[in-house]
Amino acid sequence: MIRKTIIAAVLAASFASVAIPAFAVVYVRVAPPEPRAEHAPSPRAGKTWVAGHYQWRNNRYQWVQGTWVRDRRGHHYNQPSWVEQDGRWAYQPGAWKRGDRDGDGVPNQQDRRPDNPNRS
Repeated sequence: MIRKTIIAAVLAASFASVAIPAFAVVYVRVAPPEPRAEHAPSPRAGKTWVAGHYQWRNNRYQWVQGTWVRDRRGHHYNQPSWVEQDGRWAYQPGAWKRGDRDGDGVPNQQDRRPDNPNRS
């Protein structure tokens, strides 16, 4: 009896340690529809507007309304998008990226000239 309990506990612990990805890449062969015309509201202090976009759900595109998200200090937000790769469409979810104001690939904390895209 105790042996079965120990084996069951070991099996449960082994399944609990398996890492499950938070986001799996979804490939779709049908191009997404044109984004809907959406009125972006006036800027709000401490908030970033995430534009409405299509997501692939239940084997079809579904529109997701735009929303406000709280700003993260030292980060900028990349809007969600669809990217074509080899005739398939891949969804790139919106995400916060570490601050890089000039877009040269060097985070502001490590950049000697954080506002000059030609020099780091």
